[in-house]
Amino acid sequence: MTVLPADGLSLAAEFPDPAHEQWQSLVEGVLRKSGKDVTGSAAEEALSTTVEDGLITRPLYTSRDDAPDAGFPGFAPFTRGSKAEGNAANGWDVRQRHSLTDPARLNEAVLADLENGVTSLWLTVGGATGVPVSGLARALDGVYLDLAPVVLDAGSELDPAATELLRLYEERGVAPGSARGSLGADPLGRAARSGGAPEPAAAVHWAERCAKEYPGLRALTVDALPYHEAGGSAAQELGSSLATGVAYLRALTGAGLSVEAACAQLEFRYAATADQFLTIAKLRAARRLWARVAEVCGAAGAGAQRQHAVTSSVMMTRRDPWVNMLRTTLACLGAGVGGADSVTVLPFDHALGLPDAFARRIARNTSTILMEESHLARVIDPAGGSWYVERLTTELADAAWAFFQEIERAGGQAAALGSGLIGERLAATWAARSKDLARRKEPVTGVSEFPHLAERPVEREAAPGADGASGGLPTVRRDEAFEALRARSDAHLSATGRRPRVFLAALGPASAHTARATFASNLFQAGGIEPVHDPVSVDTSTAAEAFAASGATVACLCSTDALYAEQAGAVASALQAAGAQRVFLAGRPAEYPDVDAYVFAGCDVVSVLSSVLDRMGVA
Repeated sequence: MTVLPADGLSLAAEFPDPAHEQWQSLVEGVLRKSGKDVTGSAAEEALSTTVEDGLITRPLYTSRDDAPDAGFPGFAPFTRGSKAEGNAANGWDVRQRHSLTDPARLNEAVLADLENGVTSLWLTVGGATGVPVSGLARALDGVYLDLAPVVLDAGSELDPAATELLRLYEERGVAPGSARGSLGADPLGRAARSGGAPEPAAAVHWAERCAKEYPGLRALTVDALPYHEAGGSAAQELGSSLATGVAYLRALTGAGLSVEAACAQLEFRYAATADQFLTIAKLRAARRLWARVAEVCGAAGAGAQRQHAVTSSVMMTRRDPWVNMLRTTLACLGAGVGGADSVTVLPFDHALGLPDAFARRIARNTSTILMEESHLARVIDPAGGSWYVERLTTELADAAWAFFQEIERAGGQAAALGSGLIGERLAATWAARSKDLARRKEPVTGVSEFPHLAERPVEREAAPGADGASGGLPTVRRDEAFEALRARSDAHLSATGRRPRVFLAALGPASAHTARATFASNLFQAGGIEPVHDPVSVDTSTAAEAFAASGATVACLCSTDALYAEQAGAVASALQAAGAQRVFLAGRPAEYPDVDAYVFAGCDVVSVLSSVLDRMGVA
């Protein structure tokens, strides 16, 4: 749209529209200055980034990047939203998760949330991790069940939990037509987590009852979180959810429900990550794909997928957990812009145990600020029309459909889980991602980048133990490799009174060594190794004495390549003579005498730090 001033003249009239080739030519010039002599499409490819599922993010998108017609919000293929009005009327549903086992404490937390912005409840019920079924009434004391939808996560206690919830509706005078929420039955998701065989009979029974008596209550949840939390990619998460949804459609229609009624019994749950564009594209692609499934099943109008987005637990860190507030804010933004109907923001201390009141407050206020202050929900499909988002949506949908077809060829979701196919695919994806994490190609702020060794640990009450049998898909975290290193350092600190140390032997003036000294300091601290940079600069004559005074057992040279050529060998020799078990050099590998190893951008940081701790005798 061209904006015209009051006199009717275009402000851009004197500026010709630039051609794609002109931009490409400018890119070539910049790359030549950096030593890359590439031309044409190769110049653009040099700035492209390959992300998970083999998708490529390019530096520039234009109208030439065609994508299928996304349609209109509220109409098939529902890419732009399941409702014509989007979330513009009331915003998205703010759904808080609770895993307290004491009914009185749970009731206190639930009421505090509902009084301060939460609009629906997600309750873990039964087993070792949730409130007892017998305590559900106490937990929901004072809750207006006709206003606050309740979503259950009852696992093996689905039958008693669902029975108790429906009893409470009747006891408190909630008309069947006014009940909202979900019973949360997910036999395939439970099988994925536990390793057991899925038992769909109870889920089908409750779906039949909800379809007949409770039109606003859904019986089943298609939970894709087990696949995300096992290290799966966005396409694998989507493909698994499609296969699960199709399996449930088969079971429900086999029991006599129509395709429309069966679709109405499903709610889909996805992870939202700090990669906001990938989250937006994932939710949009999920709606498009499910619309295709409904169309093939002969019920195109029933393909409006109801979505519940949950901020990713994989991205949550135990060290410097305050940074998790930023991660969950980005994830919540992506979920809102992507058109999720309900959003759960996990508290920033989720990885540490049971969240406290402050953490729950921050979690619910994240949605409130984005909706009420940033007005994020007032625009229907704010990402619609973005060439980048539309293209990413299409490419992700294609990759997810391919994975869905692979699962179907293997006999469906249950068979693919039982044979280990899904577990193998997810494990391969996580192994590749783990290499990027270890090399800090995917940095984790506060953990692998900019760690703070002196931070005071955040302590929380331990969360209830895991429920159900083990042997299912694993749960992973981005910080796990570095967390193991930091735990070794913590144990050493507790046993000896100080952390393992590395001496930074900085050569030359600050202008020469600051960049690499900062890099090395950051790198070693990621493994809990305390850097000692005193004195500020050393040379051949002072390095040995400074190292001896540092209390360190390893050293790292930090300076420019020019000073390395002049002094590295002699200083390294002096450090070894002073007792250095290993001498590192911050920079690309080269042939410097008496230098044992190198640390540089892109090296396997986890491997380096693990070997250093081993050499130091840190268990």
